[in-house]
Amino acid sequence: MSKSGQSRQQVYTLVVQVGRKSGDGLPKSATGAALMCYASGVDEAEAVRETVAILKQADMAPLDVTGYGTAADREADGPEIEPDERELMERALAENAVIVAQVTPFFDEP
Repeated sequence: MSKSGQSRQQVYTLVVQVGRKSGDGLPKSATGAALMCYASGVDEAEAVRETVAILKQADMAPLDVTGYGTAADREADGPEIEPDERELMERALAENAVIVAQVTPFFDEP
């Protein structure tokens, strides 16, 4: 594809559910986790592929990915995006990176 035909990179908000894998860095008693990520890509599919690949390299076990679209998509659906969240999105775009912004471990109920 020519340079003039290339799409511009955007940042997508993704929530990735991960299972357990040796060396994943999750608490011992956790059964998995949800990771809030900001990932750059020309489309959401590319952002998902890159995120899954990077998490696998980090010894994580991605199970499911839910996409929430770009910042513009999210703002159209609801409240304004907080400044600290927007800063992480801008960093992901500038660095063409995947940023894991939050990790929420899951635990079995007693």
